[in-house]
Amino acid sequence: MKKDAVISKKTTAVKKQKEQKAYLTKRILISAAKRGVVIAAKETMDIMGYTVIAKDGWVIKKYADGTIEKIAPIEQ
Repeated sequence: MKKDAVISKKTTAVKKQKEQKAYLTKRILISAAKRGVVIAAKETMDIMGYTVIAKDGWVIKKYADGTIEKIAPIEQ
């Protein structure tokens, strides 16, 4: 199943939940946040050719061709 199809199904599920419930649940909030991050990362990759993410304690620049460049460790 393609990523766009998964996003479309989740969007439909969230819309149905909104019609049934008049309140925001943690599950709906997490789902919407994840969906937004996936969409934003895809758009950034399409426009700039890379995206900056946090992974395994590092700030990482991920390029469209799949190469990864570690920028800096995340300080705690």
